[in-house]
Amino acid sequence: MKQSGCLRIGALMFGLHASAFLTLSAQSLTWLGTLYGGSESIATGVSADGSVVVGTSYGFRGSPDAPSFAFIWRRGVGMQDLLRNGGGSAAAAVSADGTVVVGSMYVDSSSIQAYRWSTSEGLRLLGTLGGLYSYATAVSANGSVVVGYLLTTDYRVRPFRWTAQTGMRDLGSLGGVISRAQGVSADGTVVVGTSTTRSGARAFRWTEAGGMQSLGTLPGTTDSYGFGISANGAVVVGYVVRWPDEGDPNQEYYERAFRWENGTMQSLGTLYGYDSFAYAASADGAVVVGWVRPPEPGDPRATRAFRWTAQTGIQDLNLVFANLLTDGSELKAALAISPDGRYIVGQGYRAATRRNEAFVLDTRPCDLRREGDLNADGIVNDADLLIVLLAFGQTGANNADVNGDGAVNDTDLLIILVNFGSRC
Repeated sequence: MKQSGCLRIGALMFGLHASAFLTLSAQSLTWLGTLYGGSESIATGVSADGSVVVGTSYGFRGSPDAPSFAFIWRRGVGMQDLLRNGGGSAAAAVSADGTVVVGSMYVDSSSIQAYRWSTSEGLRLLGTLGGLYSYATAVSANGSVVVGYLLTTDYRVRPFRWTAQTGMRDLGSLGGVISRAQGVSADGTVVVGTSTTRSGARAFRWTEAGGMQSLGTLPGTTDSYGFGISANGAVVVGYVVRWPDEGDPNQEYYERAFRWENGTMQSLGTLYGYDSFAYAASADGAVVVGWVRPPEPGDPRATRAFRWTAQTGIQDLNLVFANLLTDGSELKAALAISPDGRYIVGQGYRAATRRNEAFVLDTRPCDLRREGDLNADGIVNDADLLIVLLAFGQTGANNADVNGDGAVNDTDLLIILVNFGSRC
């Protein structure tokens, strides 16, 4: 039905006034705080939709040396003590739906154990294979597979993979005495980490069929360390190290983030000449996050969180999202990313509280077309409203059909009015 001239004019008047209080929120940065007034916190895992973040909070109010606490943060609820065991715990990762958390906790004076916590079953200790300690570092998308590492009674570090059916399994090594599992594919069948060899540390990729395989290192470097993995297990990220030859003043020590795929390892470069470290990748492996640090120990310059894609290269998140950091806060390290690459979590300096805090960054790009910016001028305004009004009642392919249902009607008009004044 055609809209009357009076109704159209009324809608226009409503739109003109709506801009005073309706705006579009695209990207956002949320600081997560600390537990019990603690000294700092760090986020290490995020659910697929960004609504659940896990990590560790350190210290009590007035006592920075107090135990650490595994936390779970839920959107609309805030940060909560996950285990409520009096401290001595850490959370490392969370399942895609946010219902399973893994980490490590103090059990008694002689034991630290990996744990799996779920909303349906509560806390479950995963054991140590008879060793001294165990630490969980990653979990599969559905929460059924947990990986990490343990310390044996003869002080060897071994990687493990745990399921409810098999229990904890030792994944072996590349011949050295230290091996750690740090990441796992979405279905739990591929594990990545680091194992020492006679030639140095090597990032590894483990599968049931192939066992543990070295990913090598980059030319001129001596060690590699694996941390993150894509959903299908095809992409591995981490960093390489170059130790200079003794007595050669022309060589320098450095660390560089890498991305490995199909047998090829590539350097992701660095920022400002600083060392770089890659820690996590999106589900398709196209987005990598991590951090860079100053080249010299004790350098007062802050570490910087980064994001890398093949199109942009390595980017300082503090520059990309400068509009969210206008109070002097800084993003220091990006440690986990949601499967679609939208949500990034880690640790930064929060100026308002003057402490290092966990954060969740929503990187959603500003796409106003779906909000009603029909003429693509970067704002939903009178011009867009007029386009809808002039085409009101028409059917078929039409630029004024905001929601794409094949008709220009009340729904399209409402989208314009609700978002009137929004801009990128």
